[in-house]
Amino acid sequence: MAAGPPYGPVTEAFVDALRLAVGAEHVRTDDEARATYGADALKKGHPADVVVWPADTAEVAAVLRLCTAHRVPVVPRGAGTGYTGGAVPSFGGVVLALQRLDRILEIDERNLLAVAECHVVTGDLQRAVEAVGLFYPPDPASLPTSTIGGNVAECAGGPRAFKYGVTKRYILGLEAVLPSGEIIHTGGKSVKNVVGYDLTQLLVGSEGTLAVITRVTVRLVPLPPTQVTLRATFTTIRAAVDAVTNLIRARVVPSALELIDGDSLEAVATNLGTRALAPEGTGALLLLEVDGLPETVAEEGRRVEQACREAGATEVLVAHDQATREELWRVRRALSLSLRVLAPMKVNHDVVVPKGRVPELFDLIDRLRAASPGVRIPCFGHVGDGNIHVNMMLDPADPVALEAARVAERALFEGVVALEGSISGEHGIGFSKLPFVPLELSRIEIDLQRRIKAAFDPLNILNPGKMFPE
Repeated sequence: MAAGPPYGPVTEAFVDALRLAVGAEHVRTDDEARATYGADALKKGHPADVVVWPADTAEVAAVLRLCTAHRVPVVPRGAGTGYTGGAVPSFGGVVLALQRLDRILEIDERNLLAVAECHVVTGDLQRAVEAVGLFYPPDPASLPTSTIGGNVAECAGGPRAFKYGVTKRYILGLEAVLPSGEIIHTGGKSVKNVVGYDLTQLLVGSEGTLAVITRVTVRLVPLPPTQVTLRATFTTIRAAVDAVTNLIRARVVPSALELIDGDSLEAVATNLGTRALAPEGTGALLLLEVDGLPETVAEEGRRVEQACREAGATEVLVAHDQATREELWRVRRALSLSLRVLAPMKVNHDVVVPKGRVPELFDLIDRLRAASPGVRIPCFGHVGDGNIHVNMMLDPADPVALEAARVAERALFEGVVALEGSISGEHGIGFSKLPFVPLELSRIEIDLQRRIKAAFDPLNILNPGKMFPE
């Protein structure tokens, strides 16, 4: 049971009060539930003491009031697809599983917005708005399973961020519950609002440490009438990066611009048994998409192909039909899981640098590869906005590789900050990156964030042990 200052124990009386608040069938304390909700995609964490499934915002508020009264830590959780431990307990307590808040409440075609509860799956929301000719652009790789509330809490990105931006650009308003159980509404349906501090954007990316997001109002845009996907293969990473530079110089802004290195391509081919992404021996690949009006798409597609060929592309494939497009993106979205064929342990980092410094980032990665015995470092990511997923693959039973990965991890973060970048572009800090936050934030900045946290959560019961060093 959770104990120790400043938290109170999870007593049977407390659990009984939770049962009264949400229904006995929606409270579990068995070992299976506690373990399942004690880890996310990072596969690390701490068992919950009790898992609770509230039905609506009122029940979320009731649970939080109980946690405040008993000083029990509480962690909000969506689909558990995160890679930094942001949705798992650090001190036991309650996991607030939000699966039952899963309704799309409104699609407003006139005002170009939608309202959804926090556990609506992002891919489902996209399909629903596209059915009426609208478009919600943010598209994390986990969109078939991740939820809109989790995407907001982490400020998720994805391949389309180069042209359309990340989640925060599309959040108009939020309903959220404070640790005290008080319900707040930030922003709204208007696209402009300068009354008071922008609490909406403060909650976006807050990793569930300030409030529990229960409802989201998102901005939509018209669905582009035409999309064309292109796949360009190269012998080296440098040639692929040069193609991106050529695109920027040509003033082309693809709706998606993904880079995948040779190690990653081999892993996905082995795991899925298909070479739909690239032929054997390809050193690097760019997966690009342009969208808009037909005449615009035709011209941008031509410029994309020219930029790639001028950089030395060995092949440029244009996917004109929907089936080919979907197959290319299906395989791309399987990349992260496919890397497991290279080694049993994956240390996944989502660093980001200014896009003009991406070549220097890959130079840094090459140096880390050379200096890290027993560690393979496949990379892929959203090269258009400088967000590269650097994956350190190793055997955890190999002490030499473990130490090499630890050294490489710090060197990567130090190098990225020196390149004017950030140690996390999408996944957040959670608890896995806590030791490295002072590389990027000053003591003054960390202390300011602590004071903001204290204003929302004076007892430090909401997702404690995350975001910044306690």
